[in-house]
Amino acid sequence: MVAGRVQECGTDPGSLGGELWTHRGVPTSLCFSGANLMPLRGDVDDMRYFAARAARNNRTAASVVGRSELVLPLWSELEPSWGPAREVRSDQPLMTLAEVSPHSHAGVRPARMAELDRYLDASIAMFEVEVGIDPRGADGGRAYRRRVANTILGGRAYVLFDGAEVAFKAEVGAVSRTVGQIQGVWVRPDLRGEGLGGAGTAAVAEAVLRSGRIPSLYVNSFNVAARRAYERVGFRQVATFATVLLT
Repeated sequence: MVAGRVQECGTDPGSLGGELWTHRGVPTSLCFSGANLMPLRGDVDDMRYFAARAARNNRTAASVVGRSELVLPLWSELEPSWGPAREVRSDQPLMTLAEVSPHSHAGVRPARMAELDRYLDASIAMFEVEVGIDPRGADGGRAYRRRVANTILGGRAYVLFDGAEVAFKAEVGAVSRTVGQIQGVWVRPDLRGEGLGGAGTAAVAEAVLRSGRIPSLYVNSFNVAARRAYERVGFRQVATFATVLLT
């Protein structure tokens, strides 16, 4: 996400939507502070510095997310100021797909603006289950609706319909020159257990591969069904993420 934003907008905080921090100007230490706090590089001393800097500022982040070996030490330092967390997901396999899967679903396609309302309902349902809160917030859902609409307009929202209802949806939420991150995977509850989640995600991954990028995603370790579904269509773990959901 950070690489994609920098490549698109540069490093000006106003355009980037956050700040990039380093410790003593050393390029081997890097942290993004915006809607999420995302440690990107560094050692334990760097995480201690980033935690102290974050604690001095008004909190804008809804979560701390990134590689577990960075997030967990950072949160250990930051928790006295920002805690307690609503939830700590310390083991989230980061997975990639190297080649086109023979198991992808041919019916998955980019969503259309005329389908916004139905796609939006599925997105809200996914968010409430995955994150545990209603994404519509205090404005009645106007900002979230705009966000979903922009994803559809950008050609990064994918859907499979079962008649008039959404059966599967997912987005390519962040794109850099080399990687496309798949997120928001959702299967209608009555269709789960039939392989649709893996096959649908494989179809989205194929679209990312066709763009010349590596498809990636991360999943909660306790979501055994999803992990197995992704593995069946060819995704393999390459690292481990962690997410701290803040109150």
